Amino acid sequence: MWPYPKILAHRGGGTLAPENTLAGFRTGLQHGYRAAEFDVMLTRDEVPILMHDPQRGRTLPGSGKIAETDWAELRELEAGAWLDAVFAGERICTLEQGLDFCLEHGIWMNVEIKPAAPEHARRTAELAALAVARRFADAPAASLPVLSSFSFEALLAAKEVAPQLPRGFLTDVIHDDWEARLQQLEAVALHTNHKHLTPALAAAVKAAGYGLFCYTVNETARAAEIRSWGVDAFCTDRIDLIAADSW
Repeated sequence: MWPYPKILAHRGGGTLAPENTLAGFRTGLQHGYRAAEFDVMLTRDEVPILMHDPQRGRTLPGSGKIAETDWAELRELEAGAWLDAVFAGERICTLEQGLDFCLEHGIWMNVEIKPAAPEHARRTAELAALAVARRFADAPAASLPVLSSFSFEALLAAKEVAPQLPRGFLTDVIHDDWEARLQQLEAVALHTNHKHLTPALAAAVKAAGYGLFCYTVNETARAAEIRSWGVDAFCTDRIDLIAADSW
């Protein structure tokens, strides 16, 4: 079962806005998207922020590791001009700021727990899961964000501190132990790279009773193909090409 939105804006606004920023969410809304996927990482002083890369240099200027930099420094950095001058002055945001924005505007969330390194997996998951749980203490099940991660350890930690939040296990390639891992996590879904998915694997996941989510689908023909295999949902960078309500 997949009671959630079927098409999500990847990292907030796909490739049309700086990723993992409030500008991304705003851009998604402008294109009709009320569902988004984004990444959460910890700063040195353990502030959960929306961030994908463990190091500066691509979406943030300068150099250095996110996990070795305090929020007070990161919050002052330019986070938009790298993509387009129209976004100059954009800043990164905390998880709490992202949650608040999405709640205010009715945006459903897939929160990917993105530890900066394996040793940060448990703490990143604990703080992210607890922050989400606080915001959704009395929410109906279908509105709860799904917590996903490539880190099995992170999802186990999230299960311990916020068992009520649904979990999706992320894997680039679906390995033979996929079902055992989903069972151990009490997960609701398997999230996987559509490039490595096959009709047989999709059928197996669905037959086992799990949701099946794919990343990152940017062509309408491919979206239609994997839908015919039983895929429930996907995220996309091309929110300008794929309509949010096209499934």
